[in-house]
Amino acid sequence: MKVDDITQSEATAGVLLPCQPCAPPRILVVDDEPAIRHVMTLSLVQSGYHVDAAEDGEAAWQALQAKHYDLLITDHSMPKVTGVALVKMVRARDMSLPVVLISGQIPTEDLERHPWLRISAILPKPFALDALRDTVKNVLSAPTLIL
Repeated sequence: MKVDDITQSEATAGVLLPCQPCAPPRILVVDDEPAIRHVMTLSLVQSGYHVDAAEDGEAAWQALQAKHYDLLITDHSMPKVTGVALVKMVRARDMSLPVVLISGQIPTEDLERHPWLRISAILPKPFALDALRDTVKNVLSAPTLIL
């Protein structure tokens, strides 16, 4: 039987289809500090991810409108649009995108007041690159909860 011959009911009945090589997860990294943005991007690319980077929340929002991403990693304290404001925009558009929030000053009050932001993980700055990679791996492998 050729793959093209399998019907939708057969596919959902447990018939396994040949797997094409999966594309690496797409990650958008947002940080207004060029050195941090560069190091995070380089580390994630070396770990096998496809990574785009944005210098602030405004540029990130434009990128999110143009491309599909599997994960958003954003700093909170940025000019123009903060990380929390960016996540509010993402959630207002019903994007189920997982989010890792990084910051030297975690906006605990905002996060407690807005649990619907559904932040997947928080990394306080400074953090080790191993912690970043482990967090990304854990968030991407977690089951997706769509509300």
